[in-house]
Amino acid sequence: MNSVAWAFGLTLLAGLATGIGSMIAFMAKRTNYRFLSVSTGFSAGVMLYVSFVEIFHKGAHALAETFGERGGNWVNAAAFFGGMLVIGAIDNLIPSAENPHETHTEKELAPLHKKGGGGGAPAPTAAEHKRLLRMGLFTALAITIHNFPEGLATFLAALHDPGLGVAIAVAIALHNIPEGISVSVPIYVATGSRRKAFAYSVLSGLAEVVGAGVAYGILRLVAGNGVDTVPREWMGILFAGVAGIMVYISLDELLPTSRAYGKGHDSLLGLAAGMIVMALSLLLMQ
Repeated sequence: MNSVAWAFGLTLLAGLATGIGSMIAFMAKRTNYRFLSVSTGFSAGVMLYVSFVEIFHKGAHALAETFGERGGNWVNAAAFFGGMLVIGAIDNLIPSAENPHETHTEKELAPLHKKGGGGGAPAPTAAEHKRLLRMGLFTALAITIHNFPEGLATFLAALHDPGLGVAIAVAIALHNIPEGISVSVPIYVATGSRRKAFAYSVLSGLAEVVGAGVAYGILRLVAGNGVDTVPREWMGILFAGVAGIMVYISLDELLPTSRAYGKGHDSLLGLAAGMIVMALSLLLMQ
């Protein structure tokens, strides 16, 4: 039970990072775009390295014990691309105009930095209010959908390997910071309420805990007596699928976002730093 509580705790902390992004948007006088670029690049580096070097091979090893080396590799590859297909299908459900990873200009963020609550934001017209509120709510919904499989990934990794779970939770938390900003900007400008903007950003991040709960329920259903008795082939398929999900998130969301926020080689520096830190942590935990 302790391992399950640890996995849920890490997933919760990763999800709450959307609230950190919201607070940064309110408190910082200027948005540090270089920090956002390096941090999202770092997150992508961690996810890509751990997916290809650790999680994918864990899945292959577990599946080889059931299906043999050749058959296990085929099932592992199918589960990996199946994970990419699932997150890709989820991604296509989200309207492109409400992309949660779209960058925001200083002009868009300026009202959040003004003091005096709602009085600091320019009063939008009725049409603008409706458009901005809709944008903010759709962005929150989009992030909620995105965070569901991320919660599943964090939970499964932490349940199987606590050290690996910490690394993935940190990567996803960094990834969630700009998402929190994306929710706060339109909702605050539309309503003038920091409280509402913050609440929606936090709620969107809590979807990761829901994803963890679904993962736990599936494992209990498959295992019967408990998550510790889950068949190796199921764990192998789940790990390969999680690796596919994380690779998709890195290539489709994190790296483009990092490039959009940064200048020069900021994105590459963050990517390399994430890989180096992940490699060192895996080596030190051996």
